Amino acid sequence: MIQSQSLSILKTGANVFLTGEPGSGKTHTINEYVAYLRARGIEPAITASTGISATHIGGMTIHSWSGIGIKTKLDKGDLDKISSNPYIVNRINRTKVLIIDEVSMLPPETLSMIDAICSKIKQSSGPFGGIQVVLVGDFFQLPPIVKTGVGNDSQTMFIEELPARFVYDSLAWGRANLVVCYLTEQYRQDDSDFLTLLSAIRRNAFGEDHLCHIKSRRIGHRAAPNGAPKLFSHNVDVDRVNDGILANLPGESKVFTMSSQGPDVLASALKRGCLSPETLYLKVGAAVMFTKNNPKEGFVNGTLGAIEEFDKHSGYPIVKTRSGRRIEVEPMDWAVEENGKIRAQITQLPLRLAWAITVHKSQGMSLDEAVMDLSNVFEFGQGYVALSRVRRLSGLYLLGWNERAFQVHPEVSEKDAEFRTQSEQTARTFSKVAGDEITAMHERFIHLCGGEIIPESRVSATIASRPLHTAHEDGNTRGERRWERTLALIRSGKTIAEVAKMRGRTEGTILEHLEALRALNKLSVQDIAHLARGSEEAIAKIHRAFCELGTNKLSPIFKKLGGAYSYDKLRIARLMLNEQFPQETSVSSGFEKTRERDL
Repeated sequence: MIQSQSLSILKTGANVFLTGEPGSGKTHTINEYVAYLRARGIEPAITASTGISATHIGGMTIHSWSGIGIKTKLDKGDLDKISSNPYIVNRINRTKVLIIDEVSMLPPETLSMIDAICSKIKQSSGPFGGIQVVLVGDFFQLPPIVKTGVGNDSQTMFIEELPARFVYDSLAWGRANLVVCYLTEQYRQDDSDFLTLLSAIRRNAFGEDHLCHIKSRRIGHRAAPNGAPKLFSHNVDVDRVNDGILANLPGESKVFTMSSQGPDVLASALKRGCLSPETLYLKVGAAVMFTKNNPKEGFVNGTLGAIEEFDKHSGYPIVKTRSGRRIEVEPMDWAVEENGKIRAQITQLPLRLAWAITVHKSQGMSLDEAVMDLSNVFEFGQGYVALSRVRRLSGLYLLGWNERAFQVHPEVSEKDAEFRTQSEQTARTFSKVAGDEITAMHERFIHLCGGEIIPESRVSATIASRPLHTAHEDGNTRGERRWERTLALIRSGKTIAEVAKMRGRTEGTILEHLEALRALNKLSVQDIAHLARGSEEAIAKIHRAFCELGTNKLSPIFKKLGGAYSYDKLRIARLMLNEQFPQETSVSSGFEKTRERDL
């Protein structure tokens, strides 16, 4: 199933299980759906099964959201206590859409507890009290931790599940009547041999041919490329590598301590889920990884770099990324919000030492290269998670492996085939529904949620009506479609920063889209007039400089104006020029760059 079709199904209000291989666009699809809902005045509850995954999506853990905390069982007294908590009651009563990310790591009894709490507070016997539930995840990722040795006190339990490990065995999973949307496109890996290898692991069909590819990527410890992060299965190995290399660097460590505010229980949960440590030790030359998304500043979670120096005035580290960009890294916040107010918050530099990281904490990351030691893998799927972090086989460096590294849980493999079949049937059925009927279903759900029904052309939802890639399009057509998505957002009045955030791109990339559209005469000055608000005087001054020099090149303008305006500001002003100068312009080069890039 392609992303646009799964998004259209989500808009109907159906309960959905959104799944697919790593890099298939699950997070992108959810972000599109969240943007669609918010544009209509509906605020979804965004949660995740673990603190780490919650920080990735800007939400809270499902345990905090539902009020179950660390409970592993729920008796009638617990249910009454939670359902009388005014914070939990208000939160659940106003929720129309509940998103749970990384659902594969959720124990089955936990989902049933959430179902019971929602139904009790909503006073509805329907699944999850009538809330639309969107479960997101891939069961080939790491499974939930199973605790053993717990005494049997089932007589006092309100929620009682038969022994099971996976959340799809939950009674609540069956009650929800989930529509399975299995995304089949791939956006992370672009190496056919590597994709075949990963696919073989998912099918439990890993053989000698695949092992040959693995063996070709084996290296000795001394041959590991400098700066590439190392993935280990155990924390002790990660700490040993990071601490040892840092200690061998010259000079004293700079220490950055995390600050927090709000209730201890919420702040502690944020700390556990944050990839940046409470106490961060850095030195010049330290390999680091960004732990938060900030496209405006040029980094996302997983961006790699090294400490070049510390700013003389602020003391903050300056990181040179792999792409050559220098970034002064300032503290950022991780927060839990409720009713638009921050209930708890932690603040730390969005960095961690990157010589080594655990496989568990690497989930959700996309890496250009990584060194992995899979010789101590102990869990089904652990090796698959590690391998699928990198984009291509050439970026994989293996120190060792064991037999378990290329195995997935046989039950999950069988269940995955069932999910694929269900998704294919859904896609066939949905494709037969008339477009106006689908639109009516979308509008009915918005009405039920109390949202505003507005034309599709006014919001970014139009962007999601097409897949990001199709097999039969050439590069030019794909590029133009991506630029048109940007254009639709700009025409709706969004700023470049807002478009970059919604599309998961940098502001520079969005500007390249606009430059390409301008070169094709598909972008008018009126389309981008709102980008000049508050900067009219500056734009006029830049325009005069362009006219005086008779050029479209940015460097002469930058020099003429004494560096008073950033290159991005100059690019925006150039887009607003009514006169396009001869072909010394750099617009065409922006067009070529955008066309060639896999956006």
